[in-house]
Amino acid sequence: MDDDTLYRPWGTVTPAFWGSAAVAELTTGTGPAPLADTVQARLAAIAGTYTSGEPDRAAALAQELDGEVTSEFGAAHLRTAEVREVRGYLAHLTGDHHSAVSWYLHVVQLRAGLQGPQHPDTVGASRRAYSLWRNVPEADAVPLGIELLSTVTAVHGPDSAVAQHTRERLATLSQQATD
Repeated sequence: MDDDTLYRPWGTVTPAFWGSAAVAELTTGTGPAPLADTVQARLAAIAGTYTSGEPDRAAALAQELDGEVTSEFGAAHLRTAEVREVRGYLAHLTGDHHSAVSWYLHVVQLRAGLQGPQHPDTVGASRRAYSLWRNVPEADAVPLGIELLSTVTAVHGPDSAVAQHTRERLATLSQQATD
C-alpha cells in the first residue's frame, strides 16, 4: 500500500453529494450572478407574484430587493430608483395611494439628482408620477396633488408641462369639491 494515498470514506465530493448551492459555489468556483445582473429578472418575478394573486408577497419581495440593492449600490443609484418605482406601483395597486405617490416622487427626486431634471428618464418618472396621481381616488387626490406639484415645480420649474398639468387638474378638483 502506498503511504501517499489519501482515502476518503465518502468518495469523490461533488455538489450533488452535499445538495447545497453554497457548497456547489465553493467546489465549482462559480457563485451566484451579481445582484446587478439579477435585478430585472427579480423585478419580473415580483410582477409575476403580484399577477398570480399574491400582492402582499410581491410587496415583501420588492422590499427585500430594495434592501439588497440599497446595501449593494447605495440609496442614490439608478438601480435603487428602479426598485423603488416598482414599490410605488405595487403600493398603488394595493390601494395605498399615499405611499405610491411618495415612492414615485422620491424616484423623481432621485433621478433628478443622478441624471438631471431634463434627462428623459427624469421627465418620464415625473410623467409616471402624474399619471399615477391622476388615477388616485378624488378623496386623496388634492393633498397628494399638492405634494406632486411641490416636487415637480422644484425639479422642473413652475412653467414645466407637468407642473402646469398638475395645477390645472388641482384647480378642476378644487372646483368640483366646491360645486
